[in-house]
Amino acid sequence: MASRTLVLVTMCVGYFLVLLDVTIVNVALPHIGTDLDAGVSGLQWVVDAYAVVLASLMLSGGTVGDRYGHKRVVQTGLALFGAGSLGCALATGPEVLIAARAVQGAGAALLLPGTLAIITRAFPGRAEQARAIGIWAGVGSMALPAGPVLGGALVDGPGWRWVFLINVPIVLAAGVVSARVVRESTEPGARRLDPVGMALGAALLAAVTFAFVAGSAAAGVLAVVLLAAFLLVERRQPDPMLPLGLFRRSGFSAANAAAGAMNLGSLGLLFVLTLYLQRVQDRSALVAGLALVPLFAPLSLLAPVAGRLTARTGPRSPMVAGLLIAATGAALLVPLHAGSAYLVLVPGLLLWGIGLGVLTPAVVAAAMRAVPADRAGLASATNNTARQAGGAIGIAAYGALAGDPGRHRFITGMHWDAAVTAALFLVAAVGTLVAIRD
Repeated sequence: MASRTLVLVTMCVGYFLVLLDVTIVNVALPHIGTDLDAGVSGLQWVVDAYAVVLASLMLSGGTVGDRYGHKRVVQTGLALFGAGSLGCALATGPEVLIAARAVQGAGAALLLPGTLAIITRAFPGRAEQARAIGIWAGVGSMALPAGPVLGGALVDGPGWRWVFLINVPIVLAAGVVSARVVRESTEPGARRLDPVGMALGAALLAAVTFAFVAGSAAAGVLAVVLLAAFLLVERRQPDPMLPLGLFRRSGFSAANAAAGAMNLGSLGLLFVLTLYLQRVQDRSALVAGLALVPLFAPLSLLAPVAGRLTARTGPRSPMVAGLLIAATGAALLVPLHAGSAYLVLVPGLLLWGIGLGVLTPAVVAAAMRAVPADRAGLASATNNTARQAGGAIGIAAYGALAGDPGRHRFITGMHWDAAVTAALFLVAAVGTLVAIRD
């Protein structure tokens, strides 16, 4: 029993680190920009290099584990994540930091599906498995509110490099423990890898991101060409990375569209809001991190309640309610100006966070329910990929719309970002009503 507890703790640590690095970096961005002389586009890539690689490789991460062993893949993921973290901490320029963030993303793509696969095998009983997965999900959700606060404390204390350096000893400890207590496992009938699909998917997402960050029409054209090539290859592959046939199910398509819209609006607006709190309102990193707690705390607190509600009512009603509440919160942020008091932000942040807390379990459940039981793992991975891809595009698009926080048009751009987020959530709510059935 003690060894199984260690397995659970170690896998939870891996999952926690993956999600922590989605949010912990945001509060460090202004200091990174100053120290490494990186403009807004460079800071967008600091966040998006992680998100683009994670989204591009996540669908294949589980397949790699099934074929070559989940223990081996998780340990490889830990090694890549640790090496990437060390590279980030030692970066001497934005290009090195961005490259190291991409390595982190590759490690995260192996860790995310691998940790869950190992837990399900360590706890085979139905009841104990449900409890273990609940703990895993709960620990992961704690990373979202912890990221801005921990990141702010580290940035204001030893410096922004510690946002990455703190990962290294944790990863080393997790690697040593997993080597001793995790048993290797493979799936004899595992799907084959789709390297062409993986490469085209990664190039497509990178081209879309670059088109927004650089305002490049050529990158936009390239993205269209890559999309056509990706769809053609995946349609002809006998064992594609992304089975396109699943998207003929309206519920599956709507659930993933809502998941992508959720992260596109939320991570994009969060990127801009972080710059607003620190660059425009001149708050310290720690104070800015604490200011974001009303957004992230509901995600942790409401997830178990929302999960039980979804189990009783089905995903449609919680999805619509979550999207409408989050849209209201985003809309309340539209009138912000440079001198807005913090109390003006709180209602919008709180409603936005409550909406996301209600929405997140429901949108995953909707994707899972829309496919046969034997495709549940793929459905979950696709939903996660849609969220990460949406987040990467949102950061690129919203950052481009707002521009440099040192210029007057930044506030106007932020107004548009908040308004677009509210509209996006409303459209997703309508799509949910039309396409998803309980």
